[in-house]
Amino acid sequence: EVPDPNSLMFFGAQRWGSAVEVPAKDQDFYALKNVPHGQLRELFFHSKSTDSQRRAFVYTPPGYDQNPDKRYPVLYLQHGWGENEYGWGVQGRAREIMDNLIAEGKAMPMILVMPDGHADLQEEEGDHVENFVRFEEDMLSSVVPLIDSTYRTNATAAGRAICGLSMGGMQSLEIGINHPDMFAYIGGMSAYVPEPSKLLGKSLDNRDFNNQVKLLWMSI
Repeated sequence: EVPDPNSLMFFGAQRWGSAVEVPAKDQDFYALKNVPHGQLRELFFHSKSTDSQRRAFVYTPPGYDQNPDKRYPVLYLQHGWGENEYGWGVQGRAREIMDNLIAEGKAMPMILVMPDGHADLQEEEGDHVENFVRFEEDMLSSVVPLIDSTYRTNATAAGRAICGLSMGGMQSLEIGINHPDMFAYIGGMSAYVPEPSKLLGKSLDNRDFNNQVKLLWMSI
């Protein structure tokens, strides 16, 4: 419970704790290299659905500030249940990974938005229903409009993707599948998936779904 000053602090299992980071065998892809670097920005905003101040980390690609007329696609990236908004951008090295992928020509320059997926302040483990409802409202009424008005985005469904891990994968599938008019690229990484009828909702009656969505990707 007491932070160790000789090790890094990470947020996991719903709490901050000391941890030793062990480099992976494939660490090269997230290494800090001599390539053009983007920026990891911290964005505070007022959430309409929670009536509270919330935070998101936003990655802008190399050259963003030097190209004032260029607009960029956006990937909304959600973390798992035990993590928070630090999960991808800080602990997950999203900035370094994106810098390297863009430099290698393996990814197009894009904006990454990494908000806190815990929108229900009274949320308890195993009971995520209210959190899903509040987070969806937070994304649609606060986060997406704020990003489109603050950054130079391609503010169309074809310019938006949403993807996440575990709980974040469930949130991404639920929001994306039910709002194909807003997200043309949808993904879930080891996502918790309930019965299809609960996940798909109104999209079951959407005959244009295949024409609207360019990619529906899942990995378990």
